[in-house]
Amino acid sequence: MDTAPACVIACAWYAPDGGRQDLPIEHLSEALAENRPGFAWIGLYEPPAQVLETLRQELGLHELAIEDAMNAHQRPKLEAYGDVLFVVAHTAQMVDGKIRYGETHLFLGPRFLLTIRHGASLSYAAVRTRLEREPHLLRQGPAMALYAVLDFIVDNYAPIVDEHRDTLQELERDIFSATYRRAIVMRLYDLKRDLTYMRVAVAPLQDVLAQLLRAQGMAGQLLGEDVRIYLRDVHDHVVRVNDAIDSLRDMLGTALSVNLSLVTLAQGETVKRLGAWAALLAAPTLVTSWYGMNFRHMPELEPRWAYPLLIGAVAVVCGVLYRLFKRARWL
Repeated sequence: MDTAPACVIACAWYAPDGGRQDLPIEHLSEALAENRPGFAWIGLYEPPAQVLETLRQELGLHELAIEDAMNAHQRPKLEAYGDVLFVVAHTAQMVDGKIRYGETHLFLGPRFLLTIRHGASLSYAAVRTRLEREPHLLRQGPAMALYAVLDFIVDNYAPIVDEHRDTLQELERDIFSATYRRAIVMRLYDLKRDLTYMRVAVAPLQDVLAQLLRAQGMAGQLLGEDVRIYLRDVHDHVVRVNDAIDSLRDMLGTALSVNLSLVTLAQGETVKRLGAWAALLAAPTLVTSWYGMNFRHMPELEPRWAYPLLIGAVAVVCGVLYRLFKRARWL
């Protein structure tokens, strides 16, 4: 083909000194057969089946791995196909205030690295630029490029977690308000749901990196001890991110419970006040209901002081009840 397909973001051969030579994907097998120093780095974004089939033939990839790379619904995992490692990692990105998820499939061979992005994922052009500025890293081969991509993916998790932490801190004033606000509870639920989904994306990557660190045989030879030191750092980062997600999820769960408990207590206080005022009104209502009956022989009907005495008695009863309720903190 004269021009590369739109899905081919980059396809280049990197020399040990950092030099870069762009290649058509149809000439990859020739470049690998030449046995020249360096490695090929191919970057794709949501490629069609025909492009993946071309790369399968050029790089000698296993058909099962290509089938997985074609379907962007894989769990984070590490699989070995002969002298090629197949790594799947989930990516996360904030888009319009919401977390969007994607996948990156990586094929690591002795002299090539193939990265395939699906869904929400930032371009790895920044990773390439970083390594091109540091030729001593490129000399480590494609395994170092694998480390750089995984490090970039994990580094993009941290700002999302920090943003959710800041949002939770902003909501704390409303969380501990005694007034029930449906919008606050819904926002807390949305935050917890986002963090739960993110944990599903982040937690399995710990196992993937742990397997890379423990890799033996051909997989161990592909990585090398020098690269494993860098991968150990990425593993530490993803563990910290996962711990931060768990902590925030616990805090959100606690905040929801506390908010509902405070609202329940506030409602209980309101019910007690209503009950106390109802009791204060019940005393005069009871007395006046008696005297509202049409009976001839009622006590204290004839004397002049009967009416003031009745009012005074009702006032005394109400005053005693008020003092009792005040002492019991119902008013």
